[in-house]
Amino acid sequence: MGKRAAAKHLIERYYHQLTEGCGNDSCSNSWCASSMGFHRMDNNAAAVKALELYKVNAKLCDPHPSKKGTTSAYLESSAHNNSACSNRKINHKDVHSVRDDFKDVNFLTEEKVYEILDICGEKEDYSPLIRVIGRVFSSAEGLVQSFRRSKPHTKEELKSLQGKDEDKDEDEKEAAACSTTAMEEDSPASSSSSRLGEGSSGDNDIQKLGPDEVSVDIEAVRRIYERLLSNEKIEAAFLNALVYLSPNVECDLTYHNVYSRDPNYLNLFVIVMENSNLHSPEYLEIALPQFCKAMSKLPLAALAKLARLWSHYSADQIRRMMETFQQLITYKVISNEFNSRNLVNDDDAVVAATKCLKIVYYANVLGGDLDTEHNEEEDEEPIPESSELTLQELLGEERRNKKGPRVDPLETELGIRTNDCRRPLIPFEEFVNEPLNEVLEMDKDYTFFKVETENKFSFMTCPFILNAVTKNLGLYYDNRIRMYSERRITVLYSLVQGQQLNPYLRLKVRRDHIIDDALVRLEMIAMENPADLKKQLYVEFEGEQGVDEGGVSKEFFQLVVEEIFNPDIGMFTYDERTKLFWFNPSSFENEGQYTLIGIVLGLAIYNNCILDVHFPMVVYRKLMGKKGTFRDLADSNPVLYQSLKELLEYEGSVEEDMMITFQISQTDLFGNPLMYDLRENGDKIPVTNDNRKEFVAQYAEYMLNKSVEKQFKAFRRGFHMVTNESPLKYLFRPEEIELLICGSRNLDFLALEETTEYDGGYNRDSRIIKEFWETLHSFGEEQKRLFLQFTTGTDRAPVGGLGKLKMIIAKNGPDTDRLPTSHTCFNVLLLPEYSSKEKLRERLLKAITYAKGFGML
Repeated sequence: MGKRAAAKHLIERYYHQLTEGCGNDSCSNSWCASSMGFHRMDNNAAAVKALELYKVNAKLCDPHPSKKGTTSAYLESSAHNNSACSNRKINHKDVHSVRDDFKDVNFLTEEKVYEILDICGEKEDYSPLIRVIGRVFSSAEGLVQSFRRSKPHTKEELKSLQGKDEDKDEDEKEAAACSTTAMEEDSPASSSSSRLGEGSSGDNDIQKLGPDEVSVDIEAVRRIYERLLSNEKIEAAFLNALVYLSPNVECDLTYHNVYSRDPNYLNLFVIVMENSNLHSPEYLEIALPQFCKAMSKLPLAALAKLARLWSHYSADQIRRMMETFQQLITYKVISNEFNSRNLVNDDDAVVAATKCLKIVYYANVLGGDLDTEHNEEEDEEPIPESSELTLQELLGEERRNKKGPRVDPLETELGIRTNDCRRPLIPFEEFVNEPLNEVLEMDKDYTFFKVETENKFSFMTCPFILNAVTKNLGLYYDNRIRMYSERRITVLYSLVQGQQLNPYLRLKVRRDHIIDDALVRLEMIAMENPADLKKQLYVEFEGEQGVDEGGVSKEFFQLVVEEIFNPDIGMFTYDERTKLFWFNPSSFENEGQYTLIGIVLGLAIYNNCILDVHFPMVVYRKLMGKKGTFRDLADSNPVLYQSLKELLEYEGSVEEDMMITFQISQTDLFGNPLMYDLRENGDKIPVTNDNRKEFVAQYAEYMLNKSVEKQFKAFRRGFHMVTNESPLKYLFRPEEIELLICGSRNLDFLALEETTEYDGGYNRDSRIIKEFWETLHSFGEEQKRLFLQFTTGTDRAPVGGLGKLKMIIAKNGPDTDRLPTSHTCFNVLLLPEYSSKEKLRERLLKAITYAKGFGML
């Protein structure tokens, strides 16, 4: 076992000597609980004292014959197995003789707890129960054996884990009796099965358990906690026991591979996590951090089993576990000063709690409304690799993640993706920890994410805990590093092969031919060398001044989007009621045009620009690999959704009253009706009460997938040309992708006022500045959007809101009739010092209403 295990074994023997004694009533060892003058101590004090006695090599009693085999150390040698098993099977006639100390109780059943509780209640002395709880709950072996079920969970029992049963009390006695009988029957076999040396005897139990089952009676554990946690002294016993238990469990999992030998070891974690007081302040300092460290050492199969088990829990129970780990993370973040020299990534407790939170997160996904089908097919032809790949390989810089972003191992083990979940048990937003996001050094965290070293943890591997702003920063670093990489490779190419140096993705366009110029150029790049799309975008408008520091690109994107989404072009249809665009199924444009739109969307994310695009959410879900279904019609085509919903809910005879068939009618670009059969000979198949679900599913499948398959595939292909090597899919959910591309429509101008800086002689107390903000706050929603468009090049807030926008208001001379002007690339507003508030309002409104074009100075 080595020195470490031997030391641990000795300390455990000292601990049990202090808490249980050796069993010899005439013992003379002053540090033995069996000696006459010994003063009882609680488990915490005993644990500290045991360490001191080990250091001074104090006297250690040999177990008295009556005591042998009852030690509860999990890694006890197998020499005492038989006596341990026989001692555990208590004869009820002898109960009175052990009733006062219950020293022979090494695991618990629900009935045993109530029995001891009743005796303690009669005597009004709870110390025997406190000692038993201290002994069993501080011993991995004791806890693993406790509260066993008699038979595997039925479906009804799994449902009852959600806490929906109202009649628990009626079943309580029966359940208690069952679990006790089982314990008495299975005690010898199961107690040896949990020992490391003899795991085989528990194989039969293991085979009976399903992938989301454990051998512990969870309902019994809940009832016991409910009864016991109201007593403060007993509650302290649970706390002290956990302090002692956790380091031993961590050691077992790290060095002894206990779970693979006995999957029942998982019971321990299930039992401890049912303690509803885990999030209490007294647990936060020592007990919970140590327990999280132990849990984070569980192997992948065990983590997946916990997630599957917890997915049967109710939303309230998931929330309680989530809040337990969140409170620990927040407590540690607030009580430490994390910075670039003292990284939060190096705090063991925060890292361990985050890993534990991941189990709850996936339980939340699994327990939600899942749709694991309806997946978009992968692109038929792979995205062309960069022609520079061979040179990269020669230079020892072989591209990582050629097949796209990584996938979380737990996600793979569970066989689900976050995007499969239409509605989780509790909202995803509740898993975000804002205090953590505030102290996270994203540049360092991104480095750990890319390097994937074992000794450095990256919070990007747990994206659910990060907010959109933090994840966007991680994406920004990834994009910039890829841009620099492409730039460096280009320089090397020019040196090696004498090619012309072209480190940027340069687009020179004429304002009045922007689509022709840009799309032709992008089409050439996409065909010849798609890797160039990953270079930094540099746009130049012919005949106009302006160095592209980001502002020119912004305006370029906006003009392209305006023109592409013009309904007159016919690539997209526009719904006046929803204000949303959709792919035109009967468009005359070729697939190349849609590919280029996808490229533009990808470039906007890649170059940190936001676009004024209005797609329904289903487009982003499809980009992330999920097909559209009936429920996606709710926002993309609410009128159709409502009529199909009414069809599903209709209580009369659908066939006789509605007289519809599996043939549907659509109108083309010119308003002509087009007929489409949802099934072969659809016009001859009536929709009935029996087949209406199929009709609705196929109608939605046609509208959202089949009718626009060609257009969408081309669009997605273009998008992936730019983003295929990015961690975009790994980090973001579809609604967050929309936020990345379009920005937020929530405009908080008070936040903008707080973060705006001043230049050229202005400050926040200047008369004109105060009047400016009073004027701006008095504008209507549309005028505010025009102002934002005029100053920043877009009418939406970046990810994180207007407070993240670095706007500067600079003085542009004394009072004048000239209009205010702006540099959209730097978000600068040049404001003359107008003589009155009325003049300021009139000039500003005129500027924002009629402005278009870059460099208006």
